[in-house]
Amino acid sequence: MIDVETGYQAVRSRDSRFDGVFFTAVRTTGIYCRPSCPAVTPKQENVTFYPTAAAAQGAGYRACRRCRPDAVPGSPEWDVRADLVGRAMRLIRDGIVDRDGVAGLAARLGYSARQVHRQLTAEVGAGPVALARAQRAQAARVLLQTTDLPVTQVAFAAGFASVRQFNDSMREIYARTPTQLRAVTRGQRAAAARPPGAAPGAPAVPAAGVPLRLAHRGPYDPTVFALLARQAVPGVEEVTGEPGARTYRRTLRLPYGVGIAEVDEPGAKDGDGRWLECRLRLADLRDLTTAVQRMRRLFDLDADPEAVAATLGADPLLAPLLRRAPGLRSPGAADPHELAVCAVLDARPERTSALVAGYGEPLPGGPDGGLTHLFPAARTLAAADQAELPKPVPALAAALADGTLCLDPGADRERAHRALLALPGVDEWTAGYIRMRALGDPDVFLPTPNATQRVANAWRPWRSYALRHLWAATPHKNRIETP
Repeated sequence: MIDVETGYQAVRSRDSRFDGVFFTAVRTTGIYCRPSCPAVTPKQENVTFYPTAAAAQGAGYRACRRCRPDAVPGSPEWDVRADLVGRAMRLIRDGIVDRDGVAGLAARLGYSARQVHRQLTAEVGAGPVALARAQRAQAARVLLQTTDLPVTQVAFAAGFASVRQFNDSMREIYARTPTQLRAVTRGQRAAAARPPGAAPGAPAVPAAGVPLRLAHRGPYDPTVFALLARQAVPGVEEVTGEPGARTYRRTLRLPYGVGIAEVDEPGAKDGDGRWLECRLRLADLRDLTTAVQRMRRLFDLDADPEAVAATLGADPLLAPLLRRAPGLRSPGAADPHELAVCAVLDARPERTSALVAGYGEPLPGGPDGGLTHLFPAARTLAAADQAELPKPVPALAAALADGTLCLDPGADRERAHRALLALPGVDEWTAGYIRMRALGDPDVFLPTPNATQRVANAWRPWRSYALRHLWAATPHKNRIETP
């Protein structure tokens, strides 16, 4: 947790770099805010800092209506840390507590539920139930303010077990009823409609999708859109539009159904914007939290460019590269299994296209623009005739299907790395690349002509970002991402 003096100085200067890193609670008002809140700065003796919104809520504070502290980027700490708490926070953000409960979270981590609760409470001020509750409330607020769904549908779509629990939580966190929270928007929103493939009884979703603003810190370099355009898996992903006004689109296989995500490239019109425009079309709105987190991981939206620059900028080799692209991200993956399969195929569209056509699941309701399929599930590839699959896909698919290899958000990165290297045809470079992208590890080093392992040690814990800058500055980049 940040020290009191540094925290208060951030609040006094309204420093947006700390939004999501900690939250400011004011005892005299009973409200908690993000550090950059434009309200009058409270006296230091009246301020308490909390590492999470859930901790502030648990202490009895309600969210500020002016700065909306729940709508901030996530703390970059959880992507850096590889310990139990870091892994737990990544899984909770992915929605596992709502789907499988605390017992399911503990089972994924390999600890008892009591141990998980104790460590989370000690470090972030809230247990897994409270953290998941705060996340549900945020999802509910988004649905209330961006769709015309009935309040009852919003409650269950956000993951609440009952309407009463939903109403009580929203009043406690936002000091308003769900009806009062519902924003009055200009114009007429699209009528709610169930898309093709929606499960019976699933909450209806607006035909145009749920519009979202995915917050990030600092500038955002659009290089990731160029990378996604080069690597797009035919039928599963596409990038439309011209540079400066591109839109990334893809299909998503989600816990409750199918989804389509669209994210717009930040253009000159956005200036120094702090978000990416996104639209999610989901067969079941209970997948909202999971879909949002998968897109955040893909576009690396919880990164802290200032912290990266503070370390890498001291290196004479990297300093001019950071000045050239100050908002360069290290993209992750919307589907870790898909990323791993594509990586062992060197991410060549001609190789992945045949795999999708032969084993992918057609998109319910037919094609949507250039999107036609869901990427083949690991169990589907594992059950296929191995002689028909390109190597080393069969061994990788079998390891993913039987759990020998785990690439979910809470995976143990060292264990996953060892499991990858044990597979035939997967070398150190490919394993490291999968670790960097599929597991979102910010501290992976892969051999480059520009630097040795010894030199790269000074770049910890941001070696993945150093590689991104080096690859962006060299014409041949690397063996997988070469145009």
